[in-house]
Amino acid sequence: MRKTALVTGITGQDGSYLAEFLLEKGYTVHGIIRRSSSFNTARIDHIFDKIQLHYGDLVDSSNLVSVIEKVRPDEVYNLGAQSHVKVSFEMPEYTAQTDAVGTLRLLEAIRTVGLAKSTRLYQASTSELYGLVQEIPQKETTPFYPRSPYAVAKLYGYWIIVNYREAYGMFAGNGILFNHESPRRGGTFVTKKITSSVARMIAGKQKRLVLGNLDSKRDWGHAKDYVRAMWMMLQQEKPDDFVISTSRQYSVRDFCSLCFEMVGKKVSWRGEGLNEEGVDDATGEVLVEVSEAYFRPTEVETLLGDCTKAKEELGWVPEISFKDLVHEMLEFDFAQFGLTLPTDAMDVVKRSDQYC
Repeated sequence: MRKTALVTGITGQDGSYLAEFLLEKGYTVHGIIRRSSSFNTARIDHIFDKIQLHYGDLVDSSNLVSVIEKVRPDEVYNLGAQSHVKVSFEMPEYTAQTDAVGTLRLLEAIRTVGLAKSTRLYQASTSELYGLVQEIPQKETTPFYPRSPYAVAKLYGYWIIVNYREAYGMFAGNGILFNHESPRRGGTFVTKKITSSVARMIAGKQKRLVLGNLDSKRDWGHAKDYVRAMWMMLQQEKPDDFVISTSRQYSVRDFCSLCFEMVGKKVSWRGEGLNEEGVDDATGEVLVEVSEAYFRPTEVETLLGDCTKAKEELGWVPEISFKDLVHEMLEFDFAQFGLTLPTDAMDVVKRSDQYC
């Protein structure tokens, strides 16, 4: 029998990849999108005629009940959120309403229409829960220490999922996803900002790349791998929570260096803190500079996941390497300017080095 899935946040990076994945699995796919005065469906335009969309919002309880009642999904993937950490400091109340109470509203909508025992719910949790990390690497049992309104809101979302699972016997689980990127990543996120800026610089449209904390270390994977893990979580006999990560870590500085190397520019770093600069070895031109404007009020310095549980219990492993991810993002951003990556970029991908 064909399954039906409902995806909140279907127009986002993860939502679009998940929709593709579910269609390939033979699902009927529904998505919730927010009303906008301009088109915001670019990531799903290629599958627009294969999915069914409903206007809605995680801050509107009656709307969620109506959509759940109409669709009666076998699986719900809650990917909708205000997901930008720095923006959450400027919009803390909206972030809480969407990311925290929005999760509660979705759980209650499922219960209200009588699907608590039949519908399975995946909650998009986040490595930002670990914040000021209490151990390295972070696993499912690592204590949380959120460091932003976004992370605090997601902490509520995490625990309300656990509570409803235990209180009402609902099949609901948290995917504690570490950073995951792709060519579809939003332009304000640091990885996309770097790859798109490098492309703009090569195209002669931008002079320098301006960033915040270059020392921040993250565990970066590919969104395609991570949506596969989401689906696998809902196919298990019992609901549970899983860390999804690559178990490898690189700094923002590392990401920059690799991007520039793939386009034929070797970067050396000089100075410290706000005075640090990335300089083109060949020309002495400053390519990267640091601005205090891009620092968070409370920084998360290091995130590194231990995905042993997901590997052992789900059989999930990441398939796309860090360098393949960076190459794919650059290739896409270059194409936006009618450019192609140098052939040497693939040599960088294939060689053995600190990024493997």
